[in-house]
Formats: sequence, structure tokens, C-alpha cells
Amino acid sequence: MTETDYVNRLIDCNSPISNTEIWEREICSYFSSTEYREINLAKKYFDGQQDILKRKRTAIGEGGGIVEIDNLPNNMIVDNQYRKAVIQKCNYLLGKPFILETDNKLLSDLLSVIFNSKIRRLLKKVALDAVNCGIGWLYLFYDEKGDLCFKRFSPGEIIPIWKNDEHSELDAAIRIFTNEIYEGTKKRTVIKAEIYCENGVNYYEYQQGELKAVYPFHRPYVTRADNEYNWNKIPIIAFKGNSFEIPLIKNVKSLQDALNTVFSDFMNNMQEDARNTILVIKNYDGENLAEFRKNLSSYGAVKVRTIDGLDGGVSTLSLNVGADNYKQLIEMLRRSIIENTMSYDAKNDRLGQSPNQINIKSMYNDIDLDANETETEFQASMEELLQFIVWHFSNTEGKSFAMEKIRVIFDRDMMMNEPEIIDGVLKSSALLSTKTALANHPFVKDVNLEIENLKSEKNHGREIL
Repeated sequence: MTETDYVNRLIDCNSPISNTEIWEREICSYFSSTEYREINLAKKYFDGQQDILKRKRTAIGEGGGIVEIDNLPNNMIVDNQYRKAVIQKCNYLLGKPFILETDNKLLSDLLSVIFNSKIRRLLKKVALDAVNCGIGWLYLFYDEKGDLCFKRFSPGEIIPIWKNDEHSELDAAIRIFTNEIYEGTKKRTVIKAEIYCENGVNYYEYQQGELKAVYPFHRPYVTRADNEYNWNKIPIIAFKGNSFEIPLIKNVKSLQDALNTVFSDFMNNMQEDARNTILVIKNYDGENLAEFRKNLSSYGAVKVRTIDGLDGGVSTLSLNVGADNYKQLIEMLRRSIIENTMSYDAKNDRLGQSPNQINIKSMYNDIDLDANETETEFQASMEELLQFIVWHFSNTEGKSFAMEKIRVIFDRDMMMNEPEIIDGVLKSSALLSTKTALANHPFVKDVNLEIENLKSEKNHGREIL
């Protein structure tokens, strides 16, 4: 069912059990979709559950068929360069705390209370989801005490129903997830479904393709004393890793699989021992090759005999494992993964022993370009998140901050040549304001705090820049 069809059906979300057939079809369609498969694939590869772990050693058997061989080394090595790339990209943008700037001192103080270390950690997990799976989800709600809370929804749990083709605003959202419950002394797993509409959440269980309404049936997001709703939209925010919502694994799965295969093949060849040598047997005094191999493995010797005046014996054809070839191929695959994930190689030869800032920027060029797109998406998501928080302040503090500007600044975690940057700041300090100079100084974390400290020291006789 398309989004257009959905909108045309004019779903009535006022009743917790209305239009269940539409939701059922959406859920069924989602579970069989490419999007759902790719999100789960990204999760598995990030966790190291990769295709190499299903590998079997095979050979051509009698009749030309493929048969599994269980008496050969079968290494299943996961060299998880994909996970490294995902973490690199996430930490590059959010490795350092982002900054919220506003000219309103009260608003700044209130925001610092909301965006504590716990919430920042949660946002970083959502960002990791966005980079890995293409999209991450953050939900705002009020707990039993009336405190504003945040919850991360795992990618794959949310089925978004968008209002437009740009996927910039939700019309509704379905959350589908498993939960374990007790019935007496027995525990069973149930599939829960929560349907988020503009006026609240509807609760279901999903059984054999059908939705069954369950307690508490329907719940508003938040109410005031006069029992009116005070959110103007669904409080679920999408954080996109890219504008196409494509999981990163889609770009590099074949390369990651090839890297695992080459590593595993190399280990297999190293462990096969006697199989690295082809044995040429003359007048073997035994029944078959299986017995010959057994005797060779058990005793390190075999018996041969002379037949019709011809001496028996065993000669060899040695097979050398080309370790250098494997090494070169492994390095090629690793470089390809770095390039296709648009991450960076921290061991790049261009850095040398004393890298300058130009070499460092060259190494970070790809990840910086990709981070530009991710930051554009995150800026839009943070703007939506801050809108909810401003509404929250209006309800709880009785003050309106709707006209106040809040700037979100992401401090990218790029390696830098600090002495070179400091030298540049000092040489251009006569042309720059103190605030601009401090903002570009690598030792300064909070520009406004640093200016206050400098003013305080100036009052005690020290000149500032």
C-alpha cells in the first residue's frame, strides 16, 4: 500500500481500534520489504554476525555434485572493518559535545539542564543508528512524574508513514517490537504494536497477521489541566545518516565479505599442513589413499614395496602459500572499504612523523564531505527536537521562547596540528575579534566562558588578546 493510498483513506485515529486492517497491511508489507532486510543486515554486520560464519568447505564429489568436507580447516574469521568505519563516522561528528548557542541567558541555562550527559549519550546512540542503518529515531514523552523524557527507538521497529515525498514530516508511525510476558508461571514472547497518531498512541498485540487492541488501548502524549492536547505534532524525530536513508552496509557488503574470505582462506592454507604438499606414490603397500593419509598423519611414515623390479617410493610436489599475495589483497580490500564508506585511515603514510594541517585535511577529505550531508540532516532533526523542547518550556516555565534563535554547532573530531593552528591564531589576532580568535583556538572548549575568564583576569592587570 502506497503513502498516497494511505492518505486517501483518511484514517481516523480518534478510536484505538479503527482501521486496523490498514495497519495490518502496512506491517505485513514492511516485514517483507527490502528496507527492513537492509536495516537488519546493517545491525548484524555491525555486531559481527556476518556471512562468513555460515561458510562450509566443499569439493566436487562423485558424479560431479558438490559435497561438504568436514575434515579440512574451516576458519571463519571476521575482520570487522565495517564496524570500525561506522564508529569512526559517528565519532567524527559527535565525538565531541555539540554546542547550543543562544543569546537568551535563561534559555541557555534551561537547555543546559535538558541536554545533560545522559541525553547527549542517548543522542549519540541515535546518531550511530543513523550512520549504520540510514535512519535513527528519538521519542519524547512525559513520565508518571511529569518529567520530560527521551527514548531511542531501534531501527527496524519503526514503520514511518510520511506526509510527503521528502520524508520531512510524519503523518503517523507504527512501532512493532517483541516483548516477554508471564502468564501464570509461564513466559511467552508477544509482538507488540504501538500506533502513533497526532493525538496519541494506540496499543495492540500482533498475532498471526492481525492486530488485537490491548490495555491501555489509547493514551495521549501529554495533557494539561483542562485536558487539551499540547503537542502540535507526533513527538518522534527521525535522524537521517543521509538524505536517501540508505544503510551504510549497502555500499560495502561485498568488500567486507571478500576481506573475511581472504583472511579465512589464508588461515585454512596455513593450517592444512600435509595438504600443502602433493604426494606422488609409487607401489604403495596399502589399501587406499584414506589409509595412506591416516598412516602419514599417525606415524609420519608409510610402507612402499618393489614390484616387478621397480622400486617403490614417495616423492613430493611442494605448494608454497604466497603470504605476500594475501597481504597485498587484504590491504587492497581494507583501503576499498575505507574509500567506499568515506571514512579515513589513521595510519595513512601521508601523515609521516610530523604531519602538517594540509596533509591532515587531505586524509579527512572524504569523511568531511560525507559529514557535511549528515550534519545537514542532523541540523534539521535538532531544529525539530528543539521545537518540542521550547514548547515544553512554554508549558512548564510559562515563558515563550518561540522567537529565540538556537544555533547547533557540531565540533568535528578531526586530528590537528595544534602548534600550527595556535601560531596561525596568534599571527592573525590583530585582524580578528577576541571571540573569533578563541573559537579557533584548539584549547578553548567554551568561548563565552573563556571570555569571562579573560575579563576577570584583565581586571587583575592582565591584558587579553
